[in-house]
Amino acid sequence: MKKIVITLIAIVITAASYAQFHVGPQIGYTGSNLSIDKDSISNSLKSNFLVGAFFRFGKKIYVQPEINWLTQGSVFKYPSLGNLSPIKQNIKLNTIQVPVNIGWRIINLKVVNIRLFGGVVANFNTKTTITTTGGDANYYDALPQEDDFSGIVWQWDAGLGVDVLMFAIDVKYMGGLNNILKDFNYEGRSLSSKSNLFMVTVGWKIL
Repeated sequence: MKKIVITLIAIVITAASYAQFHVGPQIGYTGSNLSIDKDSISNSLKSNFLVGAFFRFGKKIYVQPEINWLTQGSVFKYPSLGNLSPIKQNIKLNTIQVPVNIGWRIINLKVVNIRLFGGVVANFNTKTTITTTGGDANYYDALPQEDDFSGIVWQWDAGLGVDVLMFAIDVKYMGGLNNILKDFNYEGRSLSSKSNLFMVTVGWKIL
């Protein structure tokens, strides 16, 4: 991962020499999900919003780093025991997110342009909150706890963007690269979970 960070920094520094530069705030919608590789545990999508800022260097080919504040997570649902209701874990990860994308303007007109882009995303988990309900409380300690989630999560991303006048609209998908659970064992086996995210942002190019 250190090599990836060094490469991204080098790309940003190189891109800074381009003549065209844009910066601005952005807001957006996110739909996040933590995958789980055990059939008896189901997971569901969590919707939320984000605020952030983007920086764009370049013309036809460009580099766009961002910094976003958002919440990721999911709801894990464990199987019921006898007449007890299923146990549910509402997992919330407060995140500082830093994507770096390389993009290509495939259509570039005066008023509107259309872009394709892809890159790597670093997610810094600042706080994990888990709310567990239902079922038998005696089993709660055997389930993932706050300290079982990684502090840094990496993702790849790809998407489509449209610029209309001073507004930038991006639709992207982010898929997990590393396991968000730190060697957690459940019922005798190690669980694997990755963070996946669908995002729509609207940015305002103030420069």
